[in-house]
Amino acid sequence: MTIFPGRFAGRAAIVTGGASGLGKAVAKRIVAEGGTVALWDLNASMLEAAAAEVGATHVAALNVAELSEVEGAFAESHAALGRVDVLVCSAGITGATAPVHEYPVQSWLNVMSVNVDGLFYCNRTIVPAMLAQGYGRIVNVASVAGKEGNPNASAYSASKAAVIGLTKSLGKELAGKGVVANAITPATFESPILAQLPQSQVDYMRSRIPMGRLGEVDESAAMVCFMASEECSFTTAATFDTSGGRTTF
Repeated sequence: MTIFPGRFAGRAAIVTGGASGLGKAVAKRIVAEGGTVALWDLNASMLEAAAAEVGATHVAALNVAELSEVEGAFAESHAALGRVDVLVCSAGITGATAPVHEYPVQSWLNVMSVNVDGLFYCNRTIVPAMLAQGYGRIVNVASVAGKEGNPNASAYSASKAAVIGLTKSLGKELAGKGVVANAITPATFESPILAQLPQSQVDYMRSRIPMGRLGEVDESAAMVCFMASEECSFTTAATFDTSGGRTTF
């Protein structure tokens, strides 16, 4: 992993799902490149250890699917950081593995609540502060499943398609206002979220990747950090692919 010293100097970020996986990797790199970070996660027991590892300035244990909790956490993080230049929405769940006609209704509702409603609440809450300062970078973590759909993962696939659509709308709304919003669409990469899936599903997703392997978390973190930086200045309402050749659109 190549570090770019000073890339995030003077910049402050909120990273959801920041206690593990892609969120923690992104936060760690932002700090290493001169930024300050607030970690948000549902798992309070993991947050303190992650904060120490990352060097986070602030942490908030919350459920992003609750608007009041998002608004409260933002007020605290904004006060601790002084400003918020970057939002990385990495919090998400996979849901059940089952065909549509057998898919548990409660699992469907849970996935939509976290992956779509929660991400919407975070975007909605933080955008006004970015507009007020005339600068912001929003990175919404979607998935190749949102482009192609994975069998037996209808809720996850639909939720990630919604993330892509929301981001395209938001990016167009903010164009020319100093705030850009893009989505990243990774293929499966090594992360704790894989523990939520049966091995057969992981094997299927690996088989769809032309490179013949799962991604590494640092590969997607590198892309996210570009998207979250000042360098990403003329691309908005777009999707950035890290899929080992699985999707090329």
